[in-house]
Amino acid sequence: MEYLARRGVDIFDRQGIGVLAEAGLWGCIRHHGLVGDVVIVSDDAGQFRVGNHALCWVHGERLLQKLMPAKPKEVRAVTFIRDLVWRFYKALKAWKQKPSPQAVPAFRRRFDRIFTMRTGYNALDTLLVRLHRRKDELLKVLERPEIPLHTNASENDLRTFVTKRKISGGTISRDGRVARDTMLGLMKTCKKLELSFWHYLGDRLGIGGEVVPPLPGAILARS
Repeated sequence: MEYLARRGVDIFDRQGIGVLAEAGLWGCIRHHGLVGDVVIVSDDAGQFRVGNHALCWVHGERLLQKLMPAKPKEVRAVTFIRDLVWRFYKALKAWKQKPSPQAVPAFRRRFDRIFTMRTGYNALDTLLVRLHRRKDELLKVLERPEIPLHTNASENDLRTFVTKRKISGGTISRDGRVARDTMLGLMKTCKKLELSFWHYLGDRLGIGGEVVPPLPGAILARS
């Protein structure tokens, strides 16, 4: 804060400071090469639209769900487009299991056919134009078959934090927040590694009889 204040930044502007903090964090990650060539798959929230970015298909399709057609013709148009989108999604999902470079051009042409359609329902047509502009991000999987098509796994990881906050009303102090985040993070990590969280805690506190290996080594062994 002192560094920013000396350079004329309004340190009481929380939104501005947030943007600078995120920019500094991303700059630090890139400077130290911590993410390499990783692809960031997001729901299109601005703070995650950085680096090599891919767009979540579930969130993209959810925009179609939010449309409010007023006429039977508009309802049919939305239903038709959603059906095409889900068929395309299932084809991408199947392709991920056995990627074939020869099939990539056909996927790109099929994407164009769907998202350049015009139905006469203005709100739907506008949304199709918007999604078509994000073609490269929605089809990033054709370049990197190992990435997920959606952010469900990440959202499931965060759901525990949200549930805890709803039940307890959140934490009072910074130390409480750090303790909560640390314990929930360890619990999630143990679950993904198929390790008992309670055995892990017992081993670290010296009150258990089962030895649990260090988590960083276990993560590297799985990667």
